[in-house]
Amino acid sequence: MKRVVVTGASRGIGFELVKQYCAEGHEVIALSRNQKKLKILKSEVLIENPDAKIYLLPFDLVEGDFQSVLTPYIYTCFSKVDILINNAGSLVSKPFAEITEEELDRVYKVNVLSVFRLIQTLLPSFSEDAHIVNISSVGGVQGSVKFPGLTAYSSSKAALVGLTECLAEEFKETGLAFNCLALGAVQTEMLEEAFPGYQAPVTAQSMATYIKDFSLNGNKFYKGKVLTVSKSTP
Repeated sequence: MKRVVVTGASRGIGFELVKQYCAEGHEVIALSRNQKKLKILKSEVLIENPDAKIYLLPFDLVEGDFQSVLTPYIYTCFSKVDILINNAGSLVSKPFAEITEEELDRVYKVNVLSVFRLIQTLLPSFSEDAHIVNISSVGGVQGSVKFPGLTAYSSSKAALVGLTECLAEEFKETGLAFNCLALGAVQTEMLEEAFPGYQAPVTAQSMATYIKDFSLNGNKFYKGKVLTVSKSTP
């Protein structure tokens, strides 16, 4: 049994991840700004597994207070964190010249800075062999195909790739494992925002299964790796 923290848990891959962890008996803290959808998530989890240990924290990773709200809550649920899935993401899909300062700021705060802060905050809470999995995008990998309108999103995901590699180097003498999964097209609400009408060959459920399995076993084989998980890109 693992103690897991998942961000961006109210929809898409994060929603399915929490359901799958709980179905297998793992303990999960689900984070999202959307309290209503978190409650829906919990109800679905408990229907499938009435004994599931799922904890909900409505929390804004940009505006929320990490020290006085997030940290105390995690310690009331877990003594240690075994797996952290940095899945929350923000996307702006519009021409480069039209992206506002506020939009750019939001994308980077969610996709990069909140990950930085969350890992810093949880450092004392991680178990000795904890696995931190950052969810990036194929668009954030050097040399991959890029798409107009996604400059803010893809560049922020590239920063997340670099952050993962830096953390792996800094903590290489410890048991902590930092890895990054750069995802291709997955049928989620965010994909629909970026590519309206496109039908991805991979469902949120199937990608969640891959990420779950990787989080449970990938740290036995990988540290500091950026792995592309992509059947297609639009």
